[in-house]
Amino acid sequence: MLTKFRTFASLYRELGLRWSIFRLTYAFRLRTRLIRWQMPIGRWSDYKNLTSNKITSPAKRVFFPFVSGPDLSNVPWNPQTAVEEADRLLNGEIKYFAHEWLKTDFPPNWHKDYYSDFILSDGERTLLPQADTLRSTPSDMNRHWSQIPDDSITDIKFIWEPNRFAFVYTLVRAYAASGDEKYPEAFWTLVEDWAQHNPPNTGPNWMDGQEIALRLMAWVFGYHAFLNSPTTTPKRKEDFILYVAVQAERIHKNIDYAISTRSNHTISEAFGLWMIGLLFPELKYAEKYLSLGKRLLEQEAANQIFPDGSYSMYSLNYHRFILHIYLYAIRLSEIYQSPFTDPFRTSVTKSVSYLSHLLNSKIGEMPVYGSNDGALILPLNNCDFTDYRPLLQLGWYITMGERLFDPGPWDEDLLWLCGTESLSPSRRGGGGEGELSFSYGGIYLLCNANSRAVIRCTDFTSRPSHADQLHVDLWMHGHNLAIDAGTYLYSGYGIWRNGLARTSAHNTVTVDGKDQMTLVSRFTWTNWSKGKVIKHDKGIWRGEHDGYKPVSHKRTVMALEGDRWLVIDTLDADQPHRYALHWLLEDLPFEQQGNEVVLRLNEMAYKLQVGMTNGGGRFSIVRADAHSTRGWRSKYYGHKEPAISVMLEAHQPQVTFWSFFGFANDVVEKDGKLLKVNSETIKL
Repeated sequence: MLTKFRTFASLYRELGLRWSIFRLTYAFRLRTRLIRWQMPIGRWSDYKNLTSNKITSPAKRVFFPFVSGPDLSNVPWNPQTAVEEADRLLNGEIKYFAHEWLKTDFPPNWHKDYYSDFILSDGERTLLPQADTLRSTPSDMNRHWSQIPDDSITDIKFIWEPNRFAFVYTLVRAYAASGDEKYPEAFWTLVEDWAQHNPPNTGPNWMDGQEIALRLMAWVFGYHAFLNSPTTTPKRKEDFILYVAVQAERIHKNIDYAISTRSNHTISEAFGLWMIGLLFPELKYAEKYLSLGKRLLEQEAANQIFPDGSYSMYSLNYHRFILHIYLYAIRLSEIYQSPFTDPFRTSVTKSVSYLSHLLNSKIGEMPVYGSNDGALILPLNNCDFTDYRPLLQLGWYITMGERLFDPGPWDEDLLWLCGTESLSPSRRGGGGEGELSFSYGGIYLLCNANSRAVIRCTDFTSRPSHADQLHVDLWMHGHNLAIDAGTYLYSGYGIWRNGLARTSAHNTVTVDGKDQMTLVSRFTWTNWSKGKVIKHDKGIWRGEHDGYKPVSHKRTVMALEGDRWLVIDTLDADQPHRYALHWLLEDLPFEQQGNEVVLRLNEMAYKLQVGMTNGGGRFSIVRADAHSTRGWRSKYYGHKEPAISVMLEAHQPQVTFWSFFGFANDVVEKDGKLLKVNSETIKL
């Protein structure tokens, strides 16, 4: 009871009275079944009152420039790739989390977790025989969405992923490349099958307003692309508008819950309402959706995008998520001559600029920072999920009227949203230059000749994503050598229940095996640690955090001559503690000698050497430990791969760890509190 009280007190202190009251009220609505009365189960035909008799002629609808068919000759990508992927969909495969193809069905079972061959039934997972071809179960079809937990023994994201309909963008791209009517027919088959097996407010795919908004985003994109196809019959148009109306109303009636999350859910659901209100004025509540959606989109841009352009959810993948929505909205607003405010556009512009500073422009990768749930809500290109160039090329062009990169496969998003004129040669912007400090988002950069460190340290003003104070990512010669572990799963078993969000998975120091904050659910941390930057000059950064009171932890990062790096961790307490310095490295061939690790990449041989100024420590290396999260990394949701975990542990009141990154032939020697690196002497 005392623990629960302390948890509630921490949430109240960090999230406020209004949030606490709303969550208590929402719990009351669930327990009393009031929410089922407010959003009742029904048939689609029960909701015809949501449409009106005023029907806008489809011929007068305006969408993105591609409606008349884009010119795909001489484009810097291979249009045939979309055709190949669309054919895989028609053959019963779906690409999950923009990375991994799974054998499903066509249409898929919309309630099935194809990762583990389980189907959601009565809120739990029931194993299906291999030969089972059931479309659903009676219990699924009869349960109100509020009765189904999103945190059971199944990871609900594996059920939700196909229901986002991200494959619609592939069907549209394939249709543009081939003109084959099987692609719009596939679109309508999938939409109609989904509607048949997901009646209003029934089952897992009505649980989350964000999932509904992303589905509508994809549906509407496909609807307009296939509007002039002979497969798009008047009956299908009429049914489609009804499906859209019912889902938009579901978002509207529960939008307060999204607002209470203070997250990308508010932005996505607001966009869903705004988009439907803008594009379907024939709906009964279109004006209400349009007005509320616009107000929330502008409000949340001010609330969630920090003044330096960083994002309040402390996650780069979530940052891409909200920018895709905002850039999409800006283009629609321009086409429909319904502009957003100047402060709104300024926030989005700063946000695009911020990401450009973190990008490795040669390969398009970012540091893996914070939660990464595999979301890629605008998959309009052939680039890998980890490539942020499509987003930044699009964002730079929409907000600044320039291209950030030379032509490449990352240009395809420009074609779909901005038309063929956006592919013409134009002046390139700079991007990623100058600013090295982003205090609101807690990101700091140190640069060397051919390497750089990305450091995290913040005084959280919104809900933390990972317990990663003082984490350091190190890039050498464009390669991410010291890495972040990523996410892997939100709802895995045991240690994999969002296990990579913990401090022990990051490149920092843990004390007594604890996290820097208290994890009370998969996504909620309490007792937020406070980070403070002490110094940030050219070649040196120093900071601290208070997550281990009364233990003090300070970290110094130094850029040495010739792309060498030194990291010094000082921990101080009155009593002995178990300290563990941890580094996670790219899975490269390596050799170990004492407390040194040499990693080989092509012609290069990089060295990590760790040590202590006083006392004795225990050094260990682990790769892909089968019984813990140690030695793993995840670049894609639901997928993990080996990494090299290096740890130095000590048990004493005070300790100073040092970590040297350089090259195999470097000589590093400790002499008391002096460290000699080749010909340079550094005081620890």
